[in-house]
Amino acid sequence: MYRANIPYPNPYYGNIPVYNPYSYYYPCWYNTPMYNQEHMKQYIEFKDYGPEPFVVNIDEATKQNNTFRTALWTGKYLQLTLMSINVGDDIGLEIHRDHDQFIRIEQGQGIVLMGDSKDKMDYQRQVFDDYAIIIPAGKWHNLINTGHIPIKLYSIYAPPEHPHGTVHVTKQDAEEHHHEH
Repeated sequence: MYRANIPYPNPYYGNIPVYNPYSYYYPCWYNTPMYNQEHMKQYIEFKDYGPEPFVVNIDEATKQNNTFRTALWTGKYLQLTLMSINVGDDIGLEIHRDHDQFIRIEQGQGIVLMGDSKDKMDYQRQVFDDYAIIIPAGKWHNLINTGHIPIKLYSIYAPPEHPHGTVHVTKQDAEEHHHEH
């Protein structure tokens, strides 16, 4: 007879262990040290790892970065940079005529502006954590921090925008470096 207060009418057969002939080769992933949460939060050394193969927890690396801009990986055709934009500050109005740019915000909020000229920034959107921004080549753009905490983001340029090993601790450093070239 079936009773409603018992989850399975035959409790001995409800959770039968499954035989996995590959268990020796593929252990349970969540018990391995590789997926331990503390391991995921290890601090990395901020330097340019390119063009060698590289794997990183991009969320943690982005949130740990406190510099205005750090090139984390620079290759022949692609570059990954980390940025931290202070409260009330911005990236600065810029254009990349010969390459596209991808930005992902990991922390913070702001307003992104884009347009065909400095004086006509007709594309405006609010952005928050987990938002992606795609900037086509030839578009003027800026990102302004409108929140109460620094914006932490990573940016991918294709091809690279900055020299291998670029580190700009502050926005002022970035502006001085830009004027030198």
